[in-house]
Amino acid sequence: MNRLEKVRKAVGNILIKQSNINERHCGYIHLYGVASNCSLLGLKRGLNSELCAIAGMLHDISRYKNGSDLEHARLSSLDARKIMNEIKSFSDEEINIVCSAISKHSDKKEIDDYYDEVLKDADVLTHYLNNSNFLVEEKEKDRLNRLFIELSINF
Repeated sequence: MNRLEKVRKAVGNILIKQSNINERHCGYIHLYGVASNCSLLGLKRGLNSELCAIAGMLHDISRYKNGSDLEHARLSSLDARKIMNEIKSFSDEEINIVCSAISKHSDKKEIDDYYDEVLKDADVLTHYLNNSNFLVEEKEKDRLNRLFIELSINF
């Protein structure tokens, strides 16, 4: 089993324990959507698309594990580090790249490292693509507009 599949299995084991079926359902949709968009953006930007996808799979894991948004970026980063260490297939550098991106993904106004930006952009894009009829949050508008320009999408 490859590393991404091992991460997906770990995420599935966490999500299946979520007693709120709607939260569990949203978790699967959101985490897989962000992971796919991370992989795509990573490929486009010349980054390691596997690491990008793994960051996407793990970025909100504490939110779905605990049922709370409180400090979810920081807590998800800690959970991601634990999961990646347990899998025993990642270098310290790879774990640090993924955990950095996860810890910073909620601050959409800041510009950070390449991998951090992929996760932020993929999160915003997934929010929009899951239901384009919802109003885009103010903090996500500029990022979404820049992303559409990058992807040559008229918005």
